Amino acid sequence: MGCNALIAERVAAEVADRLGVLRAPVFSYGVTVGGGPYAGRAGVRRKTLHRSVNELLRMWDEDGFTHYLIITAHRAEPHLEALLMMPPEPSRKSVYDLYQIDVSDIIEGDPEMEHGGELETSLMLHLAADLVRMEQAVDYLPEGGGLRKYTRRRAPTPPKYSRGVLGAPTRGTAEKGAAIFARYIDALCSAIQEDRRG
Repeated sequence: MGCNALIAERVAAEVADRLGVLRAPVFSYGVTVGGGPYAGRAGVRRKTLHRSVNELLRMWDEDGFTHYLIITAHRAEPHLEALLMMPPEPSRKSVYDLYQIDVSDIIEGDPEMEHGGELETSLMLHLAADLVRMEQAVDYLPEGGGLRKYTRRRAPTPPKYSRGVLGAPTRGTAEKGAAIFARYIDALCSAIQEDRRG
């Protein structure tokens, strides 16, 4: 629970330190869709997230801020849509979805279609190992070739025994998490510096 916010917060803190930019506190809730056995599931509607973030940015616009870098580690399409549908004026807004950064050479499984699997477990083992209970990890890989055939909107609902996991958390390691984290930081810093020049 809470790993999406924690991952985004740690990445944002590192990027802000490296690039010397101000960082706002993490917005802890995103758009949550569907049901299923996801422990502690809590979220807001798409229009609620859209309005909340826009209101914050409008207030900061009045203080003279001109460019916002929004980093998210939550891949639900309605969540991403809410962040991407920001009014373009008067300030510039760039949305960075961490899960669009390719890490397929670091992990064994499919990074595109997982929830609490190898990717997120590895990141959490690197960033906050004290919050991870590896002895309770249960892999869930749907039959018929894994998760690639599913879209983000139509991912299978995990059975109760998996506690909402899609993927293989037992493959997660802190070493993989460190490599993924470094990839995220390098990719974001490069993209942001390019965005600044543009």
